[in-house]
Amino acid sequence: MERIDFDKMDGLVPGIVQDARSGEVLMLGFLNPTSYSKTLETGFVTFWSRTRQKLWMKGETSGNRLRIVSASTDCDHDTLLFRVEVEGDGLVCHEGTVSCFTLPVTLEPKPEAGEVPRG
Repeated sequence: MERIDFDKMDGLVPGIVQDARSGEVLMLGFLNPTSYSKTLETGFVTFWSRTRQKLWMKGETSGNRLRIVSASTDCDHDTLLFRVEVEGDGLVCHEGTVSCFTLPVTLEPKPEAGEVPRG
């Protein structure tokens, strides 16, 4: 097992899930050492549910399980990236969409280089 730093976030690390074919980011969840071990053991992404305080294999009820194609960690060993193939109908988000990242955020325009912001 790779050394993952679970200490920085009180026993958790973020787990980013990306579609291995399209490159689309599908979701983000959190893993603790137990869910990380279960993920490696089964080959399917298993998170730690912070609200329910229990292990949660994504897709265990919907059928949209996340089969791991590859996994990597960042340079600080405190975030995981899982490239996956989605089983089932491909709707990963509990709201019935392929990705959980569907809600746009309005960004204020930034000044051009050298321009002085007003206000």
